[in-house]
Amino acid sequence: MTSLDSTSQPVPELPDAGGTPPKQIPPAAVARLTLYLRALNTLLAEGVERVSSESLAEASGVSSSTLRKDLSHVGSYGTRGVGYEVQYLSRHIAAALGLTHDWKVAIVGAGNLGKALARYGGFESRGFDVVAIFDADQMVVGSEVGWLRVSDVADLETVLHRTGANMVVLALPAAVAQGVCDRVVAAGVRSVLSFAPVMLQVPEGVNLRKVDMATELQILAYHAQRAQTPGQPA
Repeated sequence: MTSLDSTSQPVPELPDAGGTPPKQIPPAAVARLTLYLRALNTLLAEGVERVSSESLAEASGVSSSTLRKDLSHVGSYGTRGVGYEVQYLSRHIAAALGLTHDWKVAIVGAGNLGKALARYGGFESRGFDVVAIFDADQMVVGSEVGWLRVSDVADLETVLHRTGANMVVLALPAAVAQGVCDRVVAAGVRSVLSFAPVMLQVPEGVNLRKVDMATELQILAYHAQRAQTPGQPA
């Protein structure tokens, strides 16, 4: 089973132009690469052409040494005294993260969370195209969420194949999440993001990432409590 919790990331592989096997990037570095990419895209929008490692590190909330080490996994493209070319580094990190591929996302569950995800405008700008949304409630099926029409989950496999969806988000109750996940995997999808409050089982070769907001709040509460205790680092 390949299962990834909310503190880990799928590890992309960076193609090597010389034909050697692609190298894996450590999960913690993958998480930070997404921060660098966000900062770089902000700089691009502001018309900035070059950035120093110190400035990029500060914008990403990491140290300069950490940033340089992370970027070494995708090749170092900085020039001493000149910095990094923003557009080039942005494109290269995007390629390392797999964002140059055509990612089509289907959302299963058209409740409040599923609808909010379907309407979120940030996915498209980051390379993710939401192509379908499903629900089992016949009062919801056929309604519109943004530009999408809610499909019947009974037609899950047909719609997944028709839309070419290669990522699925599960915004479902715990009781039905495993069954739907099994159907998604059987339909050929190998990347699943689950918001369901239950541990799902998937076969080897399927990347499952779980987001548990209650757990994240509990972790946040722990750190907040330590911050309020004299002499205890957060």
